[in-house]
Amino acid sequence: MESFSLILAIVVVTALAFDFTNGFHDTANAMATTISTGAMKPKVAVAMSAVLNLVGAFLSVEVANTISKGLVDEAGIRPEVIFAALVGAILWNLLTWLVGLPSSSSHALMGGLIGATIASAGVGAVHGDVLVTKVLIPAIAAPLVAGIAAMLATRLTYSLGKKADGEASRKGYRAGQIASAGLVSLAHGTNDAQKTMGIITLALVAGGTLAPDSDPPMWVILSAGIAIALGTYLGGWRIIRTMGKGLTDLQPQQGFAAQTSAATVILASSHLGFSLSTTHSVSGAVMGAGLGRKGGVVRWSTATRMFVAWGLTLPAAALVGAVAEYVTGFGAWGTAVVAVFLVASSAAIWKVSRREIVDHTNVNDTDDAEPAGVVTTAMAAVTPPPAGTSAEEQVPSFPAQATAERTPSTTTTV
Repeated sequence: MESFSLILAIVVVTALAFDFTNGFHDTANAMATTISTGAMKPKVAVAMSAVLNLVGAFLSVEVANTISKGLVDEAGIRPEVIFAALVGAILWNLLTWLVGLPSSSSHALMGGLIGATIASAGVGAVHGDVLVTKVLIPAIAAPLVAGIAAMLATRLTYSLGKKADGEASRKGYRAGQIASAGLVSLAHGTNDAQKTMGIITLALVAGGTLAPDSDPPMWVILSAGIAIALGTYLGGWRIIRTMGKGLTDLQPQQGFAAQTSAATVILASSHLGFSLSTTHSVSGAVMGAGLGRKGGVVRWSTATRMFVAWGLTLPAAALVGAVAEYVTGFGAWGTAVVAVFLVASSAAIWKVSRREIVDHTNVNDTDDAEPAGVVTTAMAAVTPPPAGTSAEEQVPSFPAQATAERTPSTTTTV
């Protein structure tokens, strides 16, 4: 019994560690556009996001119930299975954070859980209908819906603001960005914090501490909310840079449209119990906003790497979770080996990240941002900007090399 209690405690601590990584991995979802457009200072932005993530954690438990009651069969799931699932999710979060790719923490968690469950109890223990209807379909639909909504909202915004004073318009949209960023943060807490609540609740049911079909206890809700808020406050600056500057260059109007569209999609999905990826939703909205402004560009090379990461998230986390579950099957020493591997791997990733530090002081630096592709650069050069925009807004952002190629030479040819 003591050994069982110990493994359950390890699972809860590991789940909260995952929630912490989820916080700093997904800070970009709420604050990248607000930071990149200068609407808020970086440290103030992540502090506000952290508080609203905590508040959002208390608004609903529908997504938590999808994780704890719907995705896998509670019967036959041991605490070690959940521990193995968390190992796969944490390592994928850290790897994608290291390279600055906004992948889905939610899909990493579900992938790890599916892989570990299959390794332990077989394919039949995974509820395929729930996986398809509440995970896979939202994974595809969310970025498309958010992207189309953001593109249309951006065009409408510029159309309505044609006759508005440029400086007054920018100030108004910056204020709107702050409000919409707060809404995204609230939505993120409502959706993502619940996933950890669900995984801890599943562990408590598997350990016999809770009855099957129980809702998350209050201490689980509180601890999950605090963990994701602390992670958010640290700020996943690498991913914030990619989301805010690496995908496209946003004006305040676009940032407002992107955040409002993403928040609407996330809150609606949370209400329905869909465990969608907030990362997918916000990334889709950012790209839609980039396409919605005349003269705007999307850096498809960065977007392609991001799409590849999205496709690999579920299977990669599932594979690590399955291997970890196999090792924990050897008993206490197997669980210890997996725990040591998790800690050592996390430390190694952190050490590598110190070679090039990205923080609030340089998050908006774009020297290392990938250039726009040839097609989008050419389109931006020949497409007239919307009427009523200021001179600053009418100049699309290009990499230094492309700018140099367009600048007439001052050297006289003899």
